[in-house]
Amino acid sequence: MATRRTQVGIVGAGPAGLLLAQLLMQRGIATIVLEQRDRRYVENRIRAGVLEQGTVDLLGEAGVGHRVAVEGQVHGGIEISLNGQRSRIDLARLTGGKAVTVYGQTEVIRDLINARLKAGGEIIFEAEEVTPLDLTGDQPRLSYRHNGEVCELTCDFIAGCDGFHGVCRSQIPKSVLRTYERVYPYAWLGILAEAPSPSHELIYASHPRGFALFSMRPPTRSRLYLQCTPDTDLAAWPDNRVWDELRLRLGPDDAGMLNEGPVLEKSITPMRSFVAEPLRHGRMFLAGDAAHIVPPTGAKGLNLAASDVRYLSWAFFQHYETGDSTRLDSYSKTALSRVWKAERFSWWMTLVLHKASEEDGFEARIRMAELEYLLSSQAAMTALAENYVGLPF
Repeated sequence: MATRRTQVGIVGAGPAGLLLAQLLMQRGIATIVLEQRDRRYVENRIRAGVLEQGTVDLLGEAGVGHRVAVEGQVHGGIEISLNGQRSRIDLARLTGGKAVTVYGQTEVIRDLINARLKAGGEIIFEAEEVTPLDLTGDQPRLSYRHNGEVCELTCDFIAGCDGFHGVCRSQIPKSVLRTYERVYPYAWLGILAEAPSPSHELIYASHPRGFALFSMRPPTRSRLYLQCTPDTDLAAWPDNRVWDELRLRLGPDDAGMLNEGPVLEKSITPMRSFVAEPLRHGRMFLAGDAAHIVPPTGAKGLNLAASDVRYLSWAFFQHYETGDSTRLDSYSKTALSRVWKAERFSWWMTLVLHKASEEDGFEARIRMAELEYLLSSQAAMTALAENYVGLPF
């Protein structure tokens, strides 16, 4: 058995794991990242693309902010289309100049991988059968198999950043772990198309036929979504049907704004809210999707991973540089406070914008009243804007 040692063993080369590794490496804290998939898979996963300013700032602190500063699209507002009538919410004006930046998670991952490898940091791709061990002892371990060889990594701490389906959360005893979950009765049918977006800002469309989102990734490509059911068969949605439905949900006055182009990717995204508590067990800490999931409506998934990493990196800095473990001890409580606020916002946006189960029932009328109130109230728009651009760390 090959044995090694590091200070922080990180499971998962997603945004949480890679960003944490980069921040710790800059402060001289040794890390090794274990990733189940190969590099090609990790770098080509299509995921979120709306970054809060706090996330952009954190990427800059990690030394990977150049491309996002040059190529990212800063958005000072979003548009909400209600039954085909568009209204703009001025994020910047309502929040004292704050905005969001559209820059794909795929690009964030590539920036982080390139920076880490260039600096001599280590990522072990295709690490199989990763298992956290001795979590409540002084020297937790990560057992894994790589290139057919059984290996073991001894650590001071383990960061479980291995996603919703990863192994780390499952190692917390059921007597300790508590989970909260809401599974939604709808999903998103998403396409990535080689065509400019219909608007220079995101359009969130609420329509009697269902929700639609019109986004971009990068300016020459559109990232477009349609509300559907979780059991939707992609074969029943050829490209021409997707484009026709997108035009319908954008509304007759704006349908001509939609630019068609070759569809590069098509997928179904189920929707759920999920939170695990606590985010620490012994010397293992959870961050990112291993700890929580939000529906994509509020654009909070990647940003919550970044805020977890902000708190956890601060805690490791304090521990290694001063010997004080106060922030490590309070990490779960601190991170969860922000997590639950983002969960609330994502839940609210999801319920308000999606077609109700009863098209003409009570739920549908409440949704309509909520949206009409939102678009007529400065206070309501300010609340949305503050949450959308990101609450402070």
